[in-house]
Amino acid sequence: MCNELKEFVLSKQVLKSGTSIGVLICEGEFNQSKPDITNKLSIVLKEANKTLYWIKILHDTNYLKSELYENLINDDEELIKLLVASIKTVKGK
Repeated sequence: MCNELKEFVLSKQVLKSGTSIGVLICEGEFNQSKPDITNKLSIVLKEANKTLYWIKILHDTNYLKSELYENLINDDEELIKLLVASIKTVKGK
């Protein structure tokens, strides 16, 4: 996207929020308590939601083709569902 369309601002936001998801999950592996795990997963959920927002903006501004958009949205929404279920499991709900 950056090279082909010269779009830098939005794609950098996707890169930032999207890669922070993995980093935060790695950090969360060594949490000491359920509240720590819940807190870290909640932050990951926020980053996944931000990524969803930026993907939608990129599509709405015609920087993403529909097929790629659908794939990214589906993956991100699935990740969000997994995170919500994980948070509920840790909380015991």
